[in-house]
Parts: sequence; C-alpha cells; structure tokens
Amino acid sequence: MAEKKKKNTEQTGEFEAKAKALGEELEKSKADYLRLMAEFDTFRRRTAEEKLTLVTSASADTIKGLLPILDDCEIALENLEKCSDSQSAKEGTKMIFDKLFVFLKTKGLERIEAKGEPFDTELHEAVTTFPAPSEDLKGKVVDVIQTGYTLGGKVLRYAKVVVGA
Repeated sequence: MAEKKKKNTEQTGEFEAKAKALGEELEKSKADYLRLMAEFDTFRRRTAEEKLTLVTSASADTIKGLLPILDDCEIALENLEKCSDSQSAKEGTKMIFDKLFVFLKTKGLERIEAKGEPFDTELHEAVTTFPAPSEDLKGKVVDVIQTGYTLGGKVLRYAKVVVGA
C-alpha cells in the first residue's frame, strides 16, 4: 500500500508538472497571439493610410495636369473680352471654362484669390515687385500673372504675382 501511495504521489507530481508546462505554453501562445494581432492591426491601419495617400496623390496629379487647360480658358476669355465682334465665341468659351471649373471644384479645387490681398509666402510666389500706385497697395498683390489653386486645403500651385513696393 505504501508503494501504491508512492506511485500515486509520483504520478500526481508528473501530472502537476505537465499541467504547469501546458499552462506556461498556453500563456506563451496567448502572448504570441496578442502580439500578432497588434502587428496585424498596425499593418491594416498603415495600408489604409497608404491607399488614402495614393488616391489623393493621383487626384492631385490629374487636377494639376488640367490646370494649364484652365489657364488657357482664362486667357481665351480675356482675349475674347477685348474683341467685341464674336459674342457667341465668348459665351461658348465661358461655358467651357465654367463647366471645367465647377467639375474641378467638386473634386476639392479652390482658386487662391490674390489681387489686392496682402502678399503671403504660403500662397503666393512673387515674380517681381512694382512701385505701388498708392500707399495702401504697398506689400499687397498688384497683379496676378498666374492663378494659384489649393486642393483639399493644400497648395497645389502657388499664385504667381506682382507685389507693390
């Protein structure tokens, strides 16, 4: 009987050791699982941010490519305003310009209003300075050489301006 008790005690000790080892293995597996889930969550978040950046960048590149067309429409409108003989050409060009600008506006494009505004290096690029015709125009934009635009609040193209000195 003493031998049986000794054998049972040995078996109980073995079972307790195995249970302890299994418990430690389970804790290690839990820790590995939590670490893996955290890494996956970080990967998912980073991938989503990269996709958003890619879409925004592609949109900006497309709109940036359309800006010269918008400039040409503005120049055509200015030249047509000087001619008084072709009203239908003026209206047609204005209609094309308006449609293009409205479309680009729906994509987040905004014109940087510059003429008469104080010169701001965050929005304007000074091409040259010009003696201000009046004291109140000093340090302000006297003329706009090329219109500037923002896309989603970020400067897409700086306005090229003449600053009063």
